[in-house]
Amino acid sequence: MPSSPRTIRTRALVSMTAIVALIAVAGCDGDGGSEQGKASAKPSAPAPAAPSDSGLPGSLTAQKLNWSSCPAPTTIQGTGEKPGDEWECATLKAPLDYAKPKGETIDLAMIRAKADGPGKRIGSLVFNFGGPGGSGVSSLPGFAAAYDTLRSRYDLVSFDPRGVGESAGVTCQSDKQIDASDSVDGTPDDDAEVKTAMADARAFIKGCQKRSGTVLAHVDTVSAARDMDLMRQVLGDDKLSYFGISYGTELGGVYAHLFPGRVGRAVLDAVVDPTEDPEQGSYGQAKGFQLALDNYLKDCAKKGAACPTGGDPAAGADRIVGFLKRLDKKPLSTESGRKLTQDGALGGIAAALYDKESWKYLTIGLQEAMQLDEGNLLLAMSDSMSGRDDDGHYSNINAANAAINCVDDRQRYTVTDVKAQLPRFRKASPVFGEYLAWGLLGCTDWPVDGTTDTPDVSAKGSAPILVVGNTGDPATPYEGARKMVKELGEGVGVEVTYKGQGHGAYNSGNACMTKTVNAYLLDGKVPAGGKTCR
Repeated sequence: MPSSPRTIRTRALVSMTAIVALIAVAGCDGDGGSEQGKASAKPSAPAPAAPSDSGLPGSLTAQKLNWSSCPAPTTIQGTGEKPGDEWECATLKAPLDYAKPKGETIDLAMIRAKADGPGKRIGSLVFNFGGPGGSGVSSLPGFAAAYDTLRSRYDLVSFDPRGVGESAGVTCQSDKQIDASDSVDGTPDDDAEVKTAMADARAFIKGCQKRSGTVLAHVDTVSAARDMDLMRQVLGDDKLSYFGISYGTELGGVYAHLFPGRVGRAVLDAVVDPTEDPEQGSYGQAKGFQLALDNYLKDCAKKGAACPTGGDPAAGADRIVGFLKRLDKKPLSTESGRKLTQDGALGGIAAALYDKESWKYLTIGLQEAMQLDEGNLLLAMSDSMSGRDDDGHYSNINAANAAINCVDDRQRYTVTDVKAQLPRFRKASPVFGEYLAWGLLGCTDWPVDGTTDTPDVSAKGSAPILVVGNTGDPATPYEGARKMVKELGEGVGVEVTYKGQGHGAYNSGNACMTKTVNAYLLDGKVPAGGKTCR
């Protein structure tokens, strides 16, 4: 679900560590055309340069990482706590522009916990947790317990991709400006509201240009993939071992396309469909989130009177639609003094659909909002989506998400395009459809041209890559895994299916899935394609 009303095609993995922490704080247990012409005055992102080790100077490929205690800004996502002593941080220098490898450089923030098991060390296992815009430096320590078995033979490594967090992070607005934007309706109902929303989007873009204009053309996924290959070299690994989740699957697929001979053992979990453009991806998310919400409503209905949406799942969906319409006219108060808007409630509901374990918190949040007219918990969960902490400070996930998506995606949509799509999106999801359709305007008027219609992930000659799909995934619908396998090419993608709920499969705790992925990463045992875990 969107981390920002401006960039709906997000591919973020929401941290349940963040949600649970916030729960405690809340006190609760163009006509017909899709692609528009671009002004010639806009700068373009550089075309991907052909990968070549010799293209980078030795000052970069032979640099030594100074691993040491993580600096003060580093905290575990959703907790505000510093990582433990097992975590070390370092900075990797990379070209700002790979077309000018000896030119200006940027610093990329990295984090690791060294292998601590009795088995022979394989190397580094590099993680990307999604977004785009998610910080690996703050995410990996929070998720580390789920990957502890893998640490027996790997150094666990992650990083803030270019444009994210401490890696030349894109910034567009102050915290107060972001808060002020909360009052702008993400599902405008008339021309006046459309005008307000577009003015807010233009102000956001103007802020991006002013604060981060020098990097906007260089935060594309191809450059991030090239950063990972530089990282591989500097870490001393002949092959890249990789674990990509959500948007991280797209990043991993692009890496495999650029460097098929350098792929070691790679897992792509919660797979972004590489064949879909933004419109198709947003439409798929509308269906995916509605499916997840319907599954929640069925589960909730079994609880009888304790279910705030009632005993009829279909009627429950109607109740949520009615609740959101009421919020559109009159937001709810919260203990913080902020208001729970319609957009905020949508974000809170979506956050809880990323993990079946959080459905119980969605029930509490809906009880509080629909029965007591208080929006504390839903607002807290919405904040977890947008990177807002208890002190009112935002991470740069929204700004980075916009910058990366808009330099990647060539398509630019108009208000006319969106209005034409609204009926189809509403049918796909009465709850999320409108929001996701209006979000297609996220890259309209962006100051840098996009680079591709869809990412190229063909990877002939690569080692086998595990591609994991979850049939109940709301944010990256299951069909994306099959499409990724096909696009990677014959003999490369190995599909594994998890019949469950939530975003991703390995993090579900399913014993079959854990065993399958661990056997592949630790022992090189490639499962038969089509294996299913339930």
